[in-house]
Amino acid sequence: MAKPRRIVLIRHGESQGNVDDAIYERVPDHALALTATGQRQVREAGEQIRELFGNERVQAFVSPYRRTHQTFHGLGLDPDRTRAKEEPRLREQDWGNYQDAEDVQRQRKARDAYGHFFYRFAQGESGADVYDRVGAFLETLYRAFDAPDFPPNVLLVTHGLTMRLFCMRWFHWTVDEFECLSNPGNAETRMLLIGPSGRYRLDRPFERWRLAESGLARYHG
Repeated sequence: MAKPRRIVLIRHGESQGNVDDAIYERVPDHALALTATGQRQVREAGEQIRELFGNERVQAFVSPYRRTHQTFHGLGLDPDRTRAKEEPRLREQDWGNYQDAEDVQRQRKARDAYGHFFYRFAQGESGADVYDRVGAFLETLYRAFDAPDFPPNVLLVTHGLTMRLFCMRWFHWTVDEFECLSNPGNAETRMLLIGPSGRYRLDRPFERWRLAESGLARYHG
């Protein structure tokens, strides 16, 4: 099994939806583009990521949303060393189709009270639903490691919640632990780095907005 040296997760740059909630009433979530600020964030992140990968090969998996495609292309990776594949299972949590801004705000408040993992948006997904499809993607990723020529670097271009749920699934965090963590900022990364034992560690933890309450919660970042 050719385990990669590092698995890099990056959230898309600032999008139109990050600065204007009302845009969801007229533009589908998957069609939202990066703002000028988001493009700048991605270029800056690309400088760091290209330096990190150096001349090594990369396998990239990209959410099918417009803003994640733009983020991937904005990183400026060497196309001769990068294999890229669109991966729908890494998409954003589905909040339904065209959205009423006031209704979304009501549902966000309800989600904060109910819990981000279990609350299901009307005509959309819960965090648990996203966890399940991320788990299915991980099984595909594990099988890909069996290829003897699998690249030493994996890049996942995705969304904030999906990043947290990927790490939750990988490190076996509890639901309570997940609920304590905040999304990374736009164009922010987290890396899973392999150690001498073959186990991975998170390069830095996610920010917390509260402490875990469950006695089962263990943070392995």
